[in-house]
Amino acid sequence: MRALVIEEFGRPGTVREIDRPDAAPDGAVIQVAATGVCRSDWHAWQGHDGDVRLPFVPGHEFAGTVVAVGADVDRDWIGRRVTTPFVCACGTCPTCAAGDHQVCPRQEQPGFTHDGSYAEFVAVRYAATNLIALPDEVSFDVAATLGCRYATAWRAVHRRARVVAGERVAVYGCGGLGLSAVIIASGTGAEVTAVDRSTSALDLALRLGAARTAQTPVDDMHVALECSGHAGLADEAIRGLRRRGRHVQIGLLPGGAHVSMDVVIAREIDVLGSHGLAAHEYPELLRTLPHAAVESMIGGRRRLEDAQLALDALGESAGVTLLLP
Repeated sequence: MRALVIEEFGRPGTVREIDRPDAAPDGAVIQVAATGVCRSDWHAWQGHDGDVRLPFVPGHEFAGTVVAVGADVDRDWIGRRVTTPFVCACGTCPTCAAGDHQVCPRQEQPGFTHDGSYAEFVAVRYAATNLIALPDEVSFDVAATLGCRYATAWRAVHRRARVVAGERVAVYGCGGLGLSAVIIASGTGAEVTAVDRSTSALDLALRLGAARTAQTPVDDMHVALECSGHAGLADEAIRGLRRRGRHVQIGLLPGGAHVSMDVVIAREIDVLGSHGLAAHEYPELLRTLPHAAVESMIGGRRRLEDAQLALDALGESAGVTLLLP
């Protein structure tokens, strides 16, 4: 099969033929129909994630068709249209038993712990827990935007920040993750301010439901959702919260961040993390999915042969770029 293979961190990869993966006894192999190009893939390429071992194939948000399953997996999955969370939880540990699959200590992640979806086929572990059947009305392209960005933003808004109608919410960084947060937070009836330096990203945020935009941090917010992964913005977002406000850090901060703990203490700020979404929560996400809005987040489509170009150009244009093997 064809795949983008990274041989050295920070150096361009090449699309070449490699062996198609086999299904583990508890796993499945999916023929990739579409996969998203995500900032987390860029972090993996740059060597910011300790789980990644060279050489590797990036990619962790995808949709496609099951073509093989392991001996311990129901064969009825073969031929079905699916997606998976980027956190493939084991489903059996105490953390999973509590429903917290998104922080499973035994989790596997395509594109990080093993080869990912910048390829014609991708293998996943713990298939019985993580395969999610796609409704007919959800296209492969839309489904490929869900697995990391939209699902993570959905949990951040609904489960971590618990945003309610009438609250003032600031979304910092309007790439695919931030735009997803704009859509979801606006859907709660909150008053959303999108913060980004890019005018094209802010224009798209307005079309997706933001009440207003800003190119610099804003004040007196009930909730801040930091989606850019810029360390300085994380602190400024916290400083812009009203008393008893909630900050949710979603963007990865590989170098860490200085946070003004004096502000956190004095204002009783809640500082929260958000990491993906458990597969068992996808049915609710899919029931409430605003298809047109999510479709409009797709900023471009490229061939698999252009995967490295897509990584190089990450952040240069608004919306989500998809690779179509």
